[in-house]
Amino acid sequence: MSGLIGKKVGMTSIFDENGKNIPCTVIEAGPCVVTQVRTEEVDGYSALQLGFDDAKTANKAAQGHAKKAGTVAKRKVVEFQDFEGEYKLGDAVTVEVFKEGQFVDVAGTSKGKGFQGVVKRHGFGGVGQSTHGQHNRLRAPGSIGAASYPSRVFKGMRMAGQMGNERVKVQNLRVLKVVAEKNLLVVKGCVPGHKNSYVIIER
Repeated sequence: MSGLIGKKVGMTSIFDENGKNIPCTVIEAGPCVVTQVRTEEVDGYSALQLGFDDAKTANKAAQGHAKKAGTVAKRKVVEFQDFEGEYKLGDAVTVEVFKEGQFVDVAGTSKGKGFQGVVKRHGFGGVGQSTHGQHNRLRAPGSIGAASYPSRVFKGMRMAGQMGNERVKVQNLRVLKVVAEKNLLVVKGCVPGHKNSYVIIER
């Protein structure tokens, strides 16, 4: 599966040929450097390791690893198995691996929301009414299990807790535009993460 590491620039909207307004996300995709080539003979599988975005500081191991590819240490390094095309150590992979009109999958880390209640986290409607004597149960989850049997709360019960800050993949996003000279990729819809967060684009 071919792919690329990118950085989310932000969202905008463009008009198609019929005048319809389409929301889209702009991604700075690459250029990525091939930092390692995995082969069946040596590693037991074939893959390309790509590096993106120069690191300001790096340990000696990362610097030595990048030096073999003739580049500097990278902040984000990702492996793509069964990469299409022939590449060797130190080659640059640009946004031109994508074509307008094709569909891609974009994975990233979603925005962290902190500790949230069941209404925001799971879409509960809340219990009770604002009248009839209750005063603080409007956004409560309600019953989470019976008392005498089973005398416990089942695993997987939807309750309040940490929300967001997890890996999310959005599939089948159409590529609306490829701006090769600026390394920009414009895809339809939204992708996970905040601005300037790293994303992985696969096709």
